[in-house]
Amino acid sequence: MAAAASHASARALASRAAPITGASKSKFAKSRSLARTPGARSVGRDGGVVSVTAGATPAAQSHIVVIGGTGATGAECVVQALKRGAKVTVLARTPSKMAQPPGSGGEAEGQPISDPNLTVVQGTVTSAADVAKVITAETTGVVIALGGKSKDVGKTMLTDGSLNVINAMKAAGVARVAVVTSIGAGDSADQAPFVFKILMSTVMRSIFTDKNNQEQLFLGPAGPGRDLEFCIVRPGGLGLGPPTGIVNVIDGEAGSIARSDVADFCLGVLFEEEFPYLGKSPCISSVGGTSWTKDRGSKGMMEA
Repeated sequence: MAAAASHASARALASRAAPITGASKSKFAKSRSLARTPGARSVGRDGGVVSVTAGATPAAQSHIVVIGGTGATGAECVVQALKRGAKVTVLARTPSKMAQPPGSGGEAEGQPISDPNLTVVQGTVTSAADVAKVITAETTGVVIALGGKSKDVGKTMLTDGSLNVINAMKAAGVARVAVVTSIGAGDSADQAPFVFKILMSTVMRSIFTDKNNQEQLFLGPAGPGRDLEFCIVRPGGLGLGPPTGIVNVIDGEAGSIARSDVADFCLGVLFEEEFPYLGKSPCISSVGGTSWTKDRGSKGMMEA
């Protein structure tokens, strides 16, 4: 299990595990801040440059875009952002699926979300034109919470869709993005429980190939999203419960975590100036760091 770390020791051991529960400049802070200094910087685009304003935007002043907003994790991001006063735009293949999630939605679970600050646009992430419709100069940050089985969404949907998001962000001058992938992706393969490792190499091989390629768009040395203010969020076993307020950033075997807590972490990327995991790929869980709790809901463990 990941051990709690003080702010002093965490600054020295930035990659060690720590439960995130207390209030601070960033409630997720356990290491020195990795947030960039606010200001203009240049990002290449089609041989030219655009001005991208770095830094976070407080929730009440934000207009965020959630890609995958009708999924279980994406819907949590939508509802929680609206509760904090942000404007939210969702790109959805089926807008009628935009409903209250089982965690933060409480007794309203499954009911349509009605909020003057919510805009749902019909479209698909694999269409560059559709993505460009929702990511505009008014956008302050983006959450990518895509999921689904490869046989349903295609073997390259995550990579193709994320590339469209990156291009649209650069064209609009948007810097901050939280990207939900999975424990076991990239260099976190050893943090997945043994049984899940078997699934990753067999029935889930295709989706993890796509997840790994998606991550490389940001983490790779030539990745087109490398110069954005990104955070690759790798949750453990996903559940559907209400938020616990506990997020463990771990370097050992993953435990479980509610999608509502994953959403809270993602919104921290967009709303907190001193969010400490920009440019990183933290693995997160709430229940310890050695257990694995299978989600008993209709969504699979790794479906956003």
